Amino acid sequence: MHAPAYWGVAGHPISHSITPKLFSIVGSAMEMDQAEQIFVDASSEDEFYSQIEMLEGDLWLSCTAPLKHTPHSRLGVRGPEGINAINQLRRSNGVWAGASTDGAGFVSACRHIGITPSDSILRMRGGGSAARSIAAAWTSEGGSIIPEIGRRKLVRGPWDSTILESGNADISIDLDSAPAGGESVELEADVQVSISYNESSSKEDFAIIMLAAQHLEAWHSLFASKESRNIPNLEDLLSYL
Repeated sequence: MHAPAYWGVAGHPISHSITPKLFSIVGSAMEMDQAEQIFVDASSEDEFYSQIEMLEGDLWLSCTAPLKHTPHSRLGVRGPEGINAINQLRRSNGVWAGASTDGAGFVSACRHIGITPSDSILRMRGGGSAARSIAAAWTSEGGSIIPEIGRRKLVRGPWDSTILESGNADISIDLDSAPAGGESVELEADVQVSISYNESSSKEDFAIIMLAAQHLEAWHSLFASKESRNIPNLEDLLSYL
C-alpha cells in the first residue's frame, strides 16, 4: 500500500497536535513509505482552502475545530445522518472522501479504561460535532445519556430514545472545554474524562487514548479499509508514544 504525498492535521490551534506523529507511527507499522507531515493551521474555511490548494498529490487529514463542518460541504463530502460533521478527510486522485470517528474513538477509549457503553450512563455537556458523534456511537452500543446544556444544546437525533433527565452517571465529559488542555466543568459521575490535551499530556491521559483510538478508526474506515488486518491495535499504538 502506498502512502499519500501528505498526511497531518488541520484546524486551530494545532501546534500541540500529535496527529502527524500518529500517522507516521501507523504508516511505519504497515511498512508504508513515509508521507510528508503537515500542520494546516486554519481558523476559517478560506484559510483551509488557500493552504490545501497548494498541495499537489494525495492528502490524508484529521480535522479539528473549527473545520469539522465547513470544509467537507464545499468538497462534496457529507457526514453521517444526525451527526452532520466529519473529522477525517482523504483526497485520492483528486476525489475527496470523509469519515466521522470521534464517537467510535470515544467508545474504544472507554473500553480501554474499563467502561463499556452497554447499560452505562454518560453525562455529557455540549452539543457540537464531537458530542453528536459520541452520542450516536455510545447509544448504538446500548448506553444512555444525560445531556448537560453548555454553549450548545444536544439536538434531536438517533439517540433520542436513550436520553435520561437524571441518574447516576458512570462517566462524564465536558465537550465544551477549551482545546489544548482547557479546563472542564465538573460533572457528577463515577469517572470524569476529558478529550482536551496539550504538550504536557501523556499517553495515560484519556484525551491521548481517545485521539489514538479515533485515529485508528480513521485508518480502518477511510485511509486503509482494505488493509485492516495490518493496522496496529490501540495498545500497540500507545506503546510507541
